[in-house]
Amino acid sequence: MPNTNRQVLLLETPAGKLGTEHFRLAEAPMPSPAEGEVLLRVRCLSLDAASRAWMQGATYRSAVEAGSVMAGLALAEVAESRAPGLASGDLVLAETGWQEWAAVPAAGLRRLPRVEPITHLLSVYGVAGLTAYFGLLEVGRPKAGDTVVVSAAAGSVGSLAGQIAKIQGATVVGIAGGAAKCRLLTEELGFDAAVDYKAADFHAALKAAAPKGIDVYFDNVGGDVFEACLFRMNLHGRIACCGAVSQYDGRPPAHGPRGVPGLIVTRRLRLQGFIVHDYLERSDEAIAPLQRWVAEGRLRVREDIVEGLEQAPAGLVGLLAGANVGKRMVRVS
Repeated sequence: MPNTNRQVLLLETPAGKLGTEHFRLAEAPMPSPAEGEVLLRVRCLSLDAASRAWMQGATYRSAVEAGSVMAGLALAEVAESRAPGLASGDLVLAETGWQEWAAVPAAGLRRLPRVEPITHLLSVYGVAGLTAYFGLLEVGRPKAGDTVVVSAAAGSVGSLAGQIAKIQGATVVGIAGGAAKCRLLTEELGFDAAVDYKAADFHAALKAAAPKGIDVYFDNVGGDVFEACLFRMNLHGRIACCGAVSQYDGRPPAHGPRGVPGLIVTRRLRLQGFIVHDYLERSDEAIAPLQRWVAEGRLRVREDIVEGLEQAPAGLVGLLAGANVGKRMVRVS
């Protein structure tokens, strides 16, 4: 076991776009678990767009302060346990932050099954898969024959949400950035159509891809894409508000969607925000069907793995710029 613990600190809170210069790699003494805690060796760190929002202030969690270890979820292995129910070698998901080792309370940690590859515990069987599953099925509630549109559809949550909608019998349209990602959606992941939000004719392309309107919109981005989809919603449409990545980095948009109150009333729309923590106690409900769909080849998992703790800042900056396909994570050990 090493004598020091490498960490990535948030050096300063960015006023504009996030850059690698806002982080610093540092060394700290090895942590030691107290009674009721476990010492965790971080295997893989989750990179999430919401991490940028945590720097701006309190959200569903406290803000990340300048000078502190960057916050983040990890797939970790128990190296030492001073708590009942967990033993050396067990795998858990834990809020460790961006570091190689962490001593955390064992309360609330759950031993994970061994699967191959273990990275699936952070993607399809982790927060991304649970978010897609519950956000789509519990909030969006698609029916067979519905038209479902998913934004950031080549990302960690969107790529899974769209495929789950197909499994439910819906017609699925994915919105992504660039021709390569759009091809991935239709040629590999089974989406019925894909629309490039960067295209000059985005609105016309969205209308052509969903000529009967939209019954369910799974929103990961907010902003102009949200507005475009909102005005294509059908009567009694449902919008699952999962994220707003277009507004996390840099300046917020100058305006929000216009004419919203009247539109919601006349089309009797339902908009609901959610976070995966709302459903964590029901994780087992989702894991069984997700595992079955993966085994049957009906749910394809894309993972984007960055190698090395020191690459975490660049990995997050790239994620915010849309450089990833599927779930982006950092392999630490």
